[in-house]
This record gives sequence, C-alpha cells and structure tokens, in this order.
Amino acid sequence: MAESAEIILDGKSYPFPVIEGTEHEKAIDIAKLRDLTGYVTLDSGYKNTGATKSAITFLDGEEGILRYRGYPIEQLAEQSSFIEVAYLLIYGKLPTRAELEDFSHQITKHTLVHEDVRKIFDGFPSAAHPMAILSSLICALTAFYPESVAPDLSKEEIDLNVIRLMAKISTIAAWTYKNNMGHPLNYPRNDLDYCSNFLYMMFSFPTEKYEIDPRIVSALNKLLILHADHEQNCSTSTVRLVGSANASLYGSVSAGINALWGPLHGGANQEVLEMLQAIQKDGGDTSKFIAKAKDKNDSFRLMGFGHRVYKNFDPRAKIIKKAADEVLAALGIDDPLLKIAQELEQAALTDQYFIERKLYPNVDFYSGIIYRAIGIPTEMFTVMFALGRLPGWIAQWKEMRENKEPIGRPRQIYTGETERNYVAIDQR
Repeated sequence: MAESAEIILDGKSYPFPVIEGTEHEKAIDIAKLRDLTGYVTLDSGYKNTGATKSAITFLDGEEGILRYRGYPIEQLAEQSSFIEVAYLLIYGKLPTRAELEDFSHQITKHTLVHEDVRKIFDGFPSAAHPMAILSSLICALTAFYPESVAPDLSKEEIDLNVIRLMAKISTIAAWTYKNNMGHPLNYPRNDLDYCSNFLYMMFSFPTEKYEIDPRIVSALNKLLILHADHEQNCSTSTVRLVGSANASLYGSVSAGINALWGPLHGGANQEVLEMLQAIQKDGGDTSKFIAKAKDKNDSFRLMGFGHRVYKNFDPRAKIIKKAADEVLAALGIDDPLLKIAQELEQAALTDQYFIERKLYPNVDFYSGIIYRAIGIPTEMFTVMFALGRLPGWIAQWKEMRENKEPIGRPRQIYTGETERNYVAIDQR
C-alpha cells in the first residue's frame, strides 16, 4: 500500500500521497490541497516547500554531500573540467571524448559577440557595478536572438541558445571588467580553452604578452565547477520561475543574475574580503575580532564561516582550501589580507567555540582569497559566481521546460484591509 499523510480539517480527514526521491528524501504531495479543502499552506521563504522534482543536483547539508547528476563534487573538481561538468549538468551524462570536443568547439566558435554589444557598453556609467552590466547584456541577447522567445523551440534551437549563452557570457564578463577598469577590450581567442580564454580577455594588454599560468587555470576550473549548481537556491528558483512563463533562456538567466547580485546570496565572498580589509585597517589583530565574533552582545560577524544549508563542513570548502594553498604557494604572494585570512581560518579550525557550532570556513571564504590572489577585484566576485553558476541555471531552465512544468503562481495569506468604500478627496 502506498504511503500517505493525513490532514484533518474541521473534523474531516484528507489523505495526501507521500513521495520519495532516489536519495530517500520524503515529501507530502499537496498539489490538490486547495481544490479539496480550500486551504493553502504558508511557508515563508519556501524553507519547507519543494517547488519541483529535479534530477540535477543532490545536496545533503547534514552530511556535507554535494553531487551533480550522482557524481560526487570531490571527484568532479579533481578530475574534470568546467566545460565537461557543464555538459554533464545540462545534458545529464558525462560526454564522450567526441561529444566534449564538439561541445567545446561549438562554444569557442560562438564566443565572439555582436559589435553592437560594444556600443551598449558605452551607455553605462564608468562606475557601473559589473553585475548591472552583466545582467543587462545577458538580457539584451534576447534582442539579438529574438527567435529565442518562441515557446515551442526545437531541441536544436535550444541547444544553440545554450551554446551561445555559455560562450558569450565569458566574453561579456571579461569585457565588463575591462570597461570598469577603462582598459581596451580583448577579443576572444579560438586557440585557448574556456578558462584560459577568459583569463586572457581579462588580463591581456596590447603592450604586453599575458602569460597564462596553468596553475591559475586549474584553480579557476575548480572554482567554476564548485559553483556550477547548488539545488533550488534563490537565483536558481528565480530562473525556473521566470522560465515557467516561457521567457527566453537569456531573460531567465538575467533574472537569476539579479537574484544572485543580492548580498544575502552571491555577495558573500565580496563581504569576506571587505571584512579582511576592515580588520587590516583596524590594525590586523585577528584575536580581537575572534573575541568580538564570540561575544553575543557584539554585532560583528565573521563572514565566510558556516553555511545556512551545510550543518557540517561545506564539501566545496575542503576542495577549494587545497586549491587556495596551492595558488598562494605557487605565486609566492605576500598579501597582508591573505595573512589575516589564514589566521582566521586557523582559529576557526581549532577553537572549540567554532567547532561546536560547526562554523567552518566555507567556499565563499576561500574563493575570495583565490580571486584576490589572481588579480580579480572584489566587485567582480559575484560576476565570477554567475559565470560558474551558468551551467546549473541552464540545466534547471532546460529541465523545467522538458518536464512541461506549469507557470509558477505562489499563493498568499492576505493581511490587509477588508472591503471599504472610496471616500472623495475633499471629505478625507
């Protein structure tokens, strides 16, 4: 007999089916609750509500597990490349060598953007935040490819939009940085892999040859892989919700970028660096700030420690800590901010206060350190997050369409005024 749950309202019992995922997550299916009872559920922030079934990412915060399509994040970060992981997320399987080469070639072929995009850059203020530019230009791709808004796109048309977006976001992101710095823009090179090409467009100058360091390329691959998807978070749910209205892939991802821009979501690694700068400005005494973090009457918080989902060590942080150590050692960087970060990390890993509360350094803590080490400014950190998260957003948008999910329409509990009559302005 199938398992079911029972809700009793006004003395009447209503059975609802219990469903179970492949990793034994259980849920009560209340899709017919309103039709049967007239009631809706109230779950602010959707903390206990499953909005969809998904076969893309499994996350267990209690056990510190993250898997893409069943593959442990540890194996993918160590053995795969960002483009291979993107293929895995989007198409549901690891590619053959021929499939990966074709996927990579197609992306490389489409990295060049329309020259009119360069003109749009001129319309932004020089001080515009890179995320404002990125979200605007990704949305603008719908204007360059108006056929992308058709609700009945073929598989080939969807694949082409996927390739275009994967390709062009790296160029737009790099140009966003160059525009912000007032530097000349670099066109993409077809002889470079995805991460190398991005670094070239970011850091190359006409007057000097940019040497692509394979250690930095490796670290960047890992960073992008670790951020590639993270289940139904704020920005991913935004992409799915916007996409459920049959919005284009570009418009849906642009909405996700804006959600990611919120400091409660994608700005955490930037906040880590700003915290380190504040500690340095104060004199660099980390023990003072550790004490402040422990003081319940002090408003100071250590940024980059703990995670709202992971109740254990963030599995991504273990991987990126090793990459951070390797990058800092390889580049021989002597940065006082990085010294402060290492002191905070050591305190959090050995102090019983942090251990008992499981306030371990998370992926945002280490990613900010690496980005700073390789020369990416703090205002670009969230752009880098978006670059990494793109395959997950695409996969979620694609899955939502393939499953023919209905347009999202949350309910509410109205708490405003009851009916009242209009009063003319001279009688108020």
